[in-house]
Amino acid sequence: MKETTETLTKTPSIMTQVMDKGRFQKPAAMLSMTAGQSIELRCKGDKVTWSYPVNLDKFKDSRLSVKQHDRYGQLILVNSSAADTGEFSCWAQVCNSHGCRKDESKSGSTYIFFTDKGELFVPSSSYFEIVYLHPDKPSIIPCRVTIPSAKVTLHREFPAEEIKADGTEVIYDVKKGFIYQQPKCNQSGVVYCRAEAKGAPQISIKYQLLYVEVPSGPPSATITASANKVRSGSDFSIFCTVLGEPDVEVEFTWSYPGQEYERPVAIQDSWRLMNRGIGYTTRISKSVISVEDFETIDAGYYICKAQNLRGQTTLATRVDRL
Repeated sequence: MKETTETLTKTPSIMTQVMDKGRFQKPAAMLSMTAGQSIELRCKGDKVTWSYPVNLDKFKDSRLSVKQHDRYGQLILVNSSAADTGEFSCWAQVCNSHGCRKDESKSGSTYIFFTDKGELFVPSSSYFEIVYLHPDKPSIIPCRVTIPSAKVTLHREFPAEEIKADGTEVIYDVKKGFIYQQPKCNQSGVVYCRAEAKGAPQISIKYQLLYVEVPSGPPSATITASANKVRSGSDFSIFCTVLGEPDVEVEFTWSYPGQEYERPVAIQDSWRLMNRGIGYTTRISKSVISVEDFETIDAGYYICKAQNLRGQTTLATRVDRL
């Protein structure tokens, strides 16, 4: 087994690797193993949590065994494959009457390449992936390899050209893939990666890069009414609309005048992706509250709360009797 060297973290690692004949050693920050080999990792602690490549977690893979012993946590992976390439990490848990949390000062990790000459790229579950380019944070084209020494290049499909990793705007990280540090609209399009390692080159899956027009943050919302003055017996609707990031969901909640009287209303939520020019993609989320047969109790403020993972926006509009 070959190891690659990398600067170790300042805090002592609690992780050890079980070698042949019962020997133990601290694993390097990066390891290279041949696909098919098995590995056993241990981390000190009476309560240890683990993190490992998502494909092992997603399918509850029977090749993976994670157990807690009295003084250490144990992870064993048998019959490894190229798809298992990735970060294996552990943390000690600190528990009290309020629950448990990770102790970041007692942790360990190693990135393992499971080398397979037939699979230079870590296999993907699909043949085509969408990568959103956010204007306010780096974006990653995740074409990771199983051989750390492989020469990897990034290519645009049309116009056909190689995209140079200049170390500033475009960076290559063997653990992550190609990173666009400050994504721009002109970087949109279809790209793929090419890898070569002492043999015929291989091509990765294709990645559709879509530029996100709306920056990260709480929902950018608007509220409008079909009419702000309504005759008795008429129908009306209030529209709450959010323009946001394509991959960020929005939840809506409403407060309205007839709520305490259990006034029947209809609320319908929907969303769609919209291309706003070449390469620009925006998620339009909308919630509509509809009231039939307007009564006096329906007059007042209609309040829409739109929430995503980054915060909440509250808007209101008033409807009165005509």
